[in-house]
Amino acid sequence: MSAAGWFIVLLALVGANLPFLNQRLFAVMPLKLHADGNKTAKKGVWIRIGELLILYFAVGALGFMLEARAGNRFDQEWQFYAITFSLFVVFAFPGFTYQYLVKRR
Repeated sequence: MSAAGWFIVLLALVGANLPFLNQRLFAVMPLKLHADGNKTAKKGVWIRIGELLILYFAVGALGFMLEARAGNRFDQEWQFYAITFSLFVVFAFPGFTYQYLVKRR
């Protein structure tokens, strides 16, 4: 496996855990709870799932770009996308565990 392939796998691991490891939208923009802007909101599960989907497509687009740059882009069918999305969700398990299953005091 080439360095670009390992880079995409590492990027997918980081991208899959990013929604669960912080309370900011895409780790950049804080969510506002009140109009006065003093208190920040905690991200809901649907926002995290939306981020996960968007990051899946972003990492996939980067992977296709690297594959095309290498000169051997292959056409993919639905099975490829089902398997890569499943793998992306499995990569998200450490972040999910940290966010929802680890008890904090």
